[in-house]
Amino acid sequence: MEAQYDELTAQLGSPEVIADNARFQKAARAHAELSETVEEFRRYRQMEQDAAEARQMQNDADTDVRQFATDELARLQPELAATEARLRQLLLPKDPNDEKNVVLEIRAGTGGDEATLFVAEMFRMYSRFAEQQRWRLEVLSSSESGVHGLKEVVAIIEGRGAYSQLKYESGVHRVQRVPATEQQGRVHTSAVTVAVLPEAEEVDIHLDPKDVRVDTFCSSGPGGQSVNTTYSAVRLTHLPTGLIVSCQDEKSQIKNRAKAERVLRSRLLEIETEKQHQAIAAERKQQVGSGDRSEKIRTYNFPQNRVTDHRAGLSLHQLGDVMDGRLQPFIEALTAHFQAERLQKETAA
Repeated sequence: MEAQYDELTAQLGSPEVIADNARFQKAARAHAELSETVEEFRRYRQMEQDAAEARQMQNDADTDVRQFATDELARLQPELAATEARLRQLLLPKDPNDEKNVVLEIRAGTGGDEATLFVAEMFRMYSRFAEQQRWRLEVLSSSESGVHGLKEVVAIIEGRGAYSQLKYESGVHRVQRVPATEQQGRVHTSAVTVAVLPEAEEVDIHLDPKDVRVDTFCSSGPGGQSVNTTYSAVRLTHLPTGLIVSCQDEKSQIKNRAKAERVLRSRLLEIETEKQHQAIAAERKQQVGSGDRSEKIRTYNFPQNRVTDHRAGLSLHQLGDVMDGRLQPFIEALTAHFQAERLQKETAA
């Protein structure tokens, strides 16, 4: 990796590469991907050399030199251990989907109207987080409930590293609070499901037109004069799997179909990825970064102003901040948690 890094450094200074924009951009991306690992390795190697010199100095005839060497080793050894641990993490295989855009799907589960209200609040939470990251969010489809909540919402989030930040959000999110309709002040528990899928590109999943049935229908809901008058809404049915995707967000049938195809490809990629995971690991829990949606991953307790992630074992009494999109503490804790799991498995193997 270090040799490759040095070669790329030389390329980036080459007039021939600088003149070719596409080649320069490709080399710059590869150089950036390697830089953190190589720099950490160089720090580790330098500390090893310093430690070896200190051990030699411990045999010196001068008492002060021996004491200096002992102090130096006492300082270096914990730093060496920490750097090695960091280096092992950096050398773990990268998730090939980490840099991809995200298809976000949030659906009401148990809890009736209260669950649909929480879907709307969860969608706002992720929208605010995307806004803080300067990502672009686009709603593909949504279905409102009678109490101004959302039965479901599907959106695409476009931004560098979106999947790497949000991939551990998949699962069942529980909310515990007193609903507005509750007369006796009892706390109710409702649930919503969140799915975070890496957006599949055409090179990842090829959609054979013979496998897709296309139906058009009149859109419903807000949209002006075109609502219920033109067949702009599109429903795609993938015949081999039975997957159905609808989109009616745009007034143009062509745009709705393009959006629906993006979602369909991403769902098919998830199915394909799941098959590969099952072939590698017999048990779901052995999969790195499991996002099993049947698992209750996080609880939002309003009476106690508390949010608890049950996988990372992290609780924060800052529910208002979390619902306003400040998710970074959970993202960092979950990344560290799953990296530690992967590192343990790699070491055991």
